[in-house]
Amino acid sequence: MLNQQAKAKYPINLKLFRNLKLFHFSIVRRVARPVGLAAGLFMLIATSGLAEENAGDCLGIGFDVTHPITIAKIIADRPQVHFVKNASDDAACPAEREACVAPSYLIPGDLLLVGKTRGAYSCVSYQSATDRTQRWTVGWLPSASLTPVQPARAGEARDWIGRWSHAGGTITISRGRRGNLRIRGEQVYPAAQSVHSGVIGAEAKPAHGLLQFADDGRAAFNTANSEAGSCLIRMQRIAELLVVEDNNHCGGSMVTFTGFYRRKN
Repeated sequence: MLNQQAKAKYPINLKLFRNLKLFHFSIVRRVARPVGLAAGLFMLIATSGLAEENAGDCLGIGFDVTHPITIAKIIADRPQVHFVKNASDDAACPAEREACVAPSYLIPGDLLLVGKTRGAYSCVSYQSATDRTQRWTVGWLPSASLTPVQPARAGEARDWIGRWSHAGGTITISRGRRGNLRIRGEQVYPAAQSVHSGVIGAEAKPAHGLLQFADDGRAAFNTANSEAGSCLIRMQRIAELLVVEDNNHCGGSMVTFTGFYRRKN
């Protein structure tokens, strides 16, 4: 479903890139991988610490200790929903103007993560659960083309237990002690000169459809621990997927566990 001929042209703001305090990933899937965006913003989804973020730019979805990330699905009466350019690309964007339409697009049924809104647009991050490499799309989409997806209640241990696969690594969930679940995971990001990795190991108990923990599960899942550098992870179940988000303190530079995971047999 890729348009192999279209190429997005995104200018790279190196000053903004250097000022990022939190990282996750970014790219665009449908259309030939946008060369400029892929090269300059690879691994950029959660950006709650941008010092000079333009309000008209979608540079990441952020991490909120108090609220789970919103998961949405593309709905539309047309086969393609195109991304919309940032204000740094065109000062008049995001807007319903032909000049603001980016060549990259998603199709009805695609799942994505949703961050801030600006007017009629939502800042989103997209990655297919079937991708074999760590590639994300970050950008504006018309809010009218999205509908929230309610997580599964996931009240039973069997809803979580399994070996879950993602482009950057795996998470294994098994029965732990005293009704807890044991979570073990590893993520790897191949950087230019080395390989960066992250490892999680914790025991936690699901509650209200969420499995969330800080560090090994004994630390409090709160803002203070997140700001102190603790690894915070939250998980939800959506259909056959495990949806994971973290606060970017769970591994080396450019490493994150955020993403859509499939259960492996």
